[in-house]
Amino acid sequence: MMITVLAAASAGAAAGAPTRLNPLELFLHADIVVQVVMAGLVLASVWVWTIIVGFSLKMGSVSRRNDRYEEEFWAARDVDAFQKEQGKKDIPSARVVSAGLAEWRRSTAGKSIDREGTRQRLNSALEGAVVAESDRLANRLNFLATVGAVAPFVGLFGTVWGIMDSFFNIGAQQNSSLAVVAPGISEALFATAIGLFAAIPSVIAYNRFSHRVNRFEGKLFRFADRFHATLSRELEQ
Repeated sequence: MMITVLAAASAGAAAGAPTRLNPLELFLHADIVVQVVMAGLVLASVWVWTIIVGFSLKMGSVSRRNDRYEEEFWAARDVDAFQKEQGKKDIPSARVVSAGLAEWRRSTAGKSIDREGTRQRLNSALEGAVVAESDRLANRLNFLATVGAVAPFVGLFGTVWGIMDSFFNIGAQQNSSLAVVAPGISEALFATAIGLFAAIPSVIAYNRFSHRVNRFEGKLFRFADRFHATLSRELEQ
């Protein structure tokens, strides 16, 4: 009879035990320090995905507008009139052209023109504009790189702290059974899991977006070189 009662109690306990991990329960039962680490990593992950979605949409829009501008620019008969109409729009190539034309006007304003000096100044102005546009596009990518590098270590800090807390509880309760140790270790390891969840998309997105920015910068440099060649031919006339 006693064996039957114990067996029934064991079965009831097994039936009431959780069958899978509950992230919310892991967070609520964790130490306050581990909770702060988890909350920070979750916020970082949300911000990472915001940047990923926003940058993808922005990069696609900028590329389309830039390609359309360059096609219309090379088809235009009057560059100054075209630039007055299109130069104020948020288009990287338009700002590159504006920088080149501004330097062209300054260098050719005098009676005597230093052709070689003008070419060098034009080249510097166009290259500077291209680099500035690339930096503007890549401005928010630094956060992705930071999260990708730091998040795993922040999660590991939460894990180490949680395991230390678990061992402290073992000493306080003088009980080293798995039932005492396992919950605290699970909560601690959850911090590392969140750190990896934040870091992995960050690293992938940073590498992918950096490649896209580099390709876009290459296109801008080719456009600037072609525009520089056009202005150089004007100096020969």
